[in-house]
Amino acid sequence: MHRRLTVRDLRAGNRARVLRALYFDQPRSRQELAGVTGLSQASVSNVVAELIADGVVVEAGQVDSDGGRPRVLLRVNPAHAAVVGVDVGETHVLVEAFDLTLQRLAEATFPMEPDVHSVDAVARRVLEGVERCLAESGVGDVLGVGIGVPGQVEHGLVYAQTVGWRGVALEQSLRTGTDLPLFLDNGANTLGQAEVWFGAGRGTGDAVVALIGSGVGASVITGGVLYRGSSGGAGEWGHTTVALDGRPCRCGAHGCLEAYIGASAVVDRYRAVKKDVPAEQEAALAALVADGSRAARDVLAETARYAGLGIANLINLFNPSQVIVGGWAGLLLGARILDDVRTQASRHALHRPFEQASITMCELGPESVALGAATLPVAEFLAAGGVRHRIPSRVF
Repeated sequence: MHRRLTVRDLRAGNRARVLRALYFDQPRSRQELAGVTGLSQASVSNVVAELIADGVVVEAGQVDSDGGRPRVLLRVNPAHAAVVGVDVGETHVLVEAFDLTLQRLAEATFPMEPDVHSVDAVARRVLEGVERCLAESGVGDVLGVGIGVPGQVEHGLVYAQTVGWRGVALEQSLRTGTDLPLFLDNGANTLGQAEVWFGAGRGTGDAVVALIGSGVGASVITGGVLYRGSSGGAGEWGHTTVALDGRPCRCGAHGCLEAYIGASAVVDRYRAVKKDVPAEQEAALAALVADGSRAARDVLAETARYAGLGIANLINLFNPSQVIVGGWAGLLLGARILDDVRTQASRHALHRPFEQASITMCELGPESVALGAATLPVAEFLAAGGVRHRIPSRVF
């Protein structure tokens, strides 16, 4: 039996519709909000009055109308509350504080040894970063902390085989140091949400956002909704097999895509043909991209070949309108190899789906995993129509 909608349900739904319409395209007038939400002018005026009274929305000047009174413009109040986004990467922990409209207020970065991730060490860095960012930004009211992690999240436990996490209780470890609402999700998913909200995928209903860093993953958006799979583990693009009995992967299998295009794999191939390669992965990749030698070109060509093959598989499987390449390594490499990647993808993808898909770079830069993580508490706030539900944690 379906529960009958109450007046309170309708009011909450109207608040959510108005707030979302304003959040993603502001400033707007009441008249414009009525047009895009399909609500009556009276309903919009009532909702806006509530949102202004709650401090969620503020007036943002006026604009002349055609012969009538000037229309008052509205926007979401950036100072209503802050959010925190965290990127638990494979070489660092990045913590950033944002206002409600996701303008960056403060950040803190902590290096991590690749492939060595003690959950207690990660939790300490996250908590220290949250404390430092909130102190630096001076904010007091925080919607929540979104955390992008390198693996699958189930009921607060993180499964990240490549860094040795099998059901690691990261949420529980964080709970010892904060009572803020926590939102955990896979880092590729948070990257994808950032790009769909604010970057290259804005307005796209069907896209794949490919993250290439130390690890490799993908965020699959279908019909405007993130596809998660039966238990949240969809998108492990880096562990699809591209070569039977191929190179060993950190996950224990052989021939995974990550073993060919992940940062560690690319740097290892570069070190095999070049002396004096910087020890740090990012510096090593930057040196490779800048190197015009034949050996460096061969490493980049092989990387493009496998990246193109992997992207062709995504196109054949999901028929997206866009494949958006990001991640810190993807952004570094894309400057040199994107055209070759497109060429290679065209050789392996079915012709019609390839013609319908653009292959582009992320627009938000290497810190977009943390930005995307910060969208998690904001998304819940918008869905609730700007009503604060003090849920202690949420996993995706």
